[in-house]
Amino acid sequence: MAKRIEIFDSTLRDGAQARGINYSLSDKIYMLGLLDSLGIDYIEAGNPASNPKERLFFEQAVRVSLKNAKLVAFGSTRRKNTDVKVDAGVKSLMDAGTDVVAVFGKAWDLHATDVIGTTLEENLCMIYDTVRYLKESGREVIFDAEHYFDGFKANSGYALDVVRTACRAGAGTIALCDTNGGTMPRELEEAIKAAMEAADVKWGIHVHNDSELAVANTILAVQLGTVHVQGTLLGYGERCGNARLSSIIPGLQLKLGYDCIGDHIKDLYHVAREAAEITNLPFDETLPYVGRNAFAHKGGMHIDGLCKAEGSFEHIEPSLVGNSREYLLSEVAGKSAMATKLEDEFPEVAKDKKKVGALMERLKDLENEGYSFEGAESSFRIFVMKELGLHKSKFSLVHFKVSDEPTHENTFGAYAVVKVNVNGENRMAAAEGNGPVNALDKALREALGQFFPELKSVTLTDYKVRVLDTNAATGAKVRVVIESSDGENYWHNMGVSTDVIEASLFALIDSIDHLLLCKKD
Repeated sequence: MAKRIEIFDSTLRDGAQARGINYSLSDKIYMLGLLDSLGIDYIEAGNPASNPKERLFFEQAVRVSLKNAKLVAFGSTRRKNTDVKVDAGVKSLMDAGTDVVAVFGKAWDLHATDVIGTTLEENLCMIYDTVRYLKESGREVIFDAEHYFDGFKANSGYALDVVRTACRAGAGTIALCDTNGGTMPRELEEAIKAAMEAADVKWGIHVHNDSELAVANTILAVQLGTVHVQGTLLGYGERCGNARLSSIIPGLQLKLGYDCIGDHIKDLYHVAREAAEITNLPFDETLPYVGRNAFAHKGGMHIDGLCKAEGSFEHIEPSLVGNSREYLLSEVAGKSAMATKLEDEFPEVAKDKKKVGALMERLKDLENEGYSFEGAESSFRIFVMKELGLHKSKFSLVHFKVSDEPTHENTFGAYAVVKVNVNGENRMAAAEGNGPVNALDKALREALGQFFPELKSVTLTDYKVRVLDTNAATGAKVRVVIESSDGENYWHNMGVSTDVIEASLFALIDSIDHLLLCKKD
């Protein structure tokens, strides 16, 4: 059987310390369930001593029925020269009501003497008393040896005394922490081996990413014998972040044969994206395994190779983590990419080399004009249909006008008027918006709504503008890409023009066109 590696996620604690993250109570409860659904072993959810919101969270969270994970409360050792039984922080850990607690203590002599201002001996007593007290209370105790690797470099004897003390006190797991994130792999290896020789306990690893080594160092630590991995799902955390579990888990499980989350790994892609939504931060599509770009191929030679030999330009099968392969069409892609792209909706065309070649040449011309179909799949479909003579739009734009001028309140007001033709019938509508594009969007929907009521369910969910030639300054051509949704599906369309309003209108028309074509299909 594959060796089991425990996964400890700190998205709700360490991850919450990242810039731009501020989880609400409901966010934390939802994230708790989401991480549990991924088969995570431990979910560290916060420090109950830090603020009232954390205490309220634990009051609610301990009542949540988790299927896979153990809820963990986080805190520090008792304060210096304080009886552990009356220490406020330790009491908060007890009151949190979790079966598992994670306690950190100083493993770097500098921190003991200069940061918390105590003696080296008292620091060891603080660690022993706290771990022992929590252990005797029936808690499973995970001890985080904070700054262990820096402490080992500065005073290896004392750092090892710290882990021996935690082990003697009854810690079930000791996590060696690279709190500053600056340890090099060989330094890490030496320090881990020394710790393993010093004490017999379940070893864990906790690494920050300040040297871009968190994932690599974590995997190395597992190969050296640690069986408990701490990190955050998407690498969120203090400064440069924590070890990213969305990269570590598949690396360990799919490549090295360890068992981390079992069959739940197929849900990794979708859970990672949902976690980013809860966090309300843009998703980094370049992330390994879970980013859209992880298995997106653009180079003609790469795409041709994949078509001929599956896996020739991919390190794993995308579906293993719930992701999917994508072929990006551009001037650097070849005919194989175009043919592959056409297979689902235009299979007969995909077999016709002459038509595939013609479409590829036309696409290159459009790319030269500023079009890019990489992020606008719906526009690509319409492009193909137009080139093949299959496109029959259900409406046409007759006229539009936009006004953006100061009102009597000295604020700008945007108004738009559009005139459309549907089956020979003209319809005109006007709308006011919080900007010219918003006004155009509203007016277009108003004019077409009588004919196509399905437009009422469509909303514009994203809007991006890219300046294509910065040397042309305000006269530059721009590309507008929009994302639309009907509540179930999402699609992307684009427009290109030297006029940003016109480019936006082209994208909006393409978006509506796509919806109506799909309804027809």
